[in-house]
Amino acid sequence: MRTPTDTPTGFGSATGVPGLPEGFTDTFTSALVDVDGVRLHTVSGGDGPPLLLVGGWPQFWYQWRLVMPALAEHFTVIAVDPRGSGLSDKPDTGYDSTTSAAEFHRLMQILGHDRFSMIGHDIGMWTGYAMAADHPGPIERMVLVDAIVPGVSPSPPLLGDRRTSDFLWHFNFNRAHGVNEELVAGREDVYFGHQFRTKAAHPAAIAPEAVETYVRAMRLPGALKASFEYYRAIDDIMEQTRTRLRQKISTPVLAVAGDALGGENMADEVNALASEVTDVVVIENCGHYVPEEAPQALLDAALPFLLRRS
Repeated sequence: MRTPTDTPTGFGSATGVPGLPEGFTDTFTSALVDVDGVRLHTVSGGDGPPLLLVGGWPQFWYQWRLVMPALAEHFTVIAVDPRGSGLSDKPDTGYDSTTSAAEFHRLMQILGHDRFSMIGHDIGMWTGYAMAADHPGPIERMVLVDAIVPGVSPSPPLLGDRRTSDFLWHFNFNRAHGVNEELVAGREDVYFGHQFRTKAAHPAAIAPEAVETYVRAMRLPGALKASFEYYRAIDDIMEQTRTRLRQKISTPVLAVAGDALGGENMADEVNALASEVTDVVVIENCGHYVPEEAPQALLDAALPFLLRRS
């Protein structure tokens, strides 16, 4: 029997964030699921085959809010806060892709889903690839959205062109130990506000109330440090990726990216990972935050692929 602490309310939950589509809370509910000692927060609803949504930095389940209602017309949607984000636990370790992949597979087992599809964005793309490489059987189809996977493409030069530098400089900053937390703590609005202004196609593409929600989530105890731990784990992730690249994944993949920040490179990225890439869709006038900048375009690309049964 579910206890009251299993159904969180307040900030970060399905009932405690602004700007949700009309009727959202009639369909979706929050839950805390114990996954081998780590509580993961999920927001789930809908009817049909299971569909796991895994996002990335510096966001949490809320990034999927604009596409979840339409997806829930066809799927049982499970949007999850990865460890370290949102209302999920924030342990000191376990931010490499092997641990993340195993944790999400276990989550879906606990929820009773032996087979499922998934959409992974940003770090969620790292995780989705690791899930399909390490334990491919349960994953039917996978949509990978706008990211580079550490260890796949050659690293760009430290002093490269301005466009690449503006898009990727945060990788090295986030990998630092300690000093980055000291610089950002108390100034989360400055740092993360800059991320959303410069990595979207237009500075105002992400609504101010959404940016404020992400900033507030980063001020939860342990959240800032945990968010950087994914980047501090990149050395381990690159080694894990080199092992995975010995054999391409066979899971059917659709890749989606915006055209404003290197979306043209997604084809090379996903074709290095997967043997069955159905398509690579590059959305015009869209930056990194595809589910929020271009929700309808993402749905138009993803739904026909996810609903395909063969």
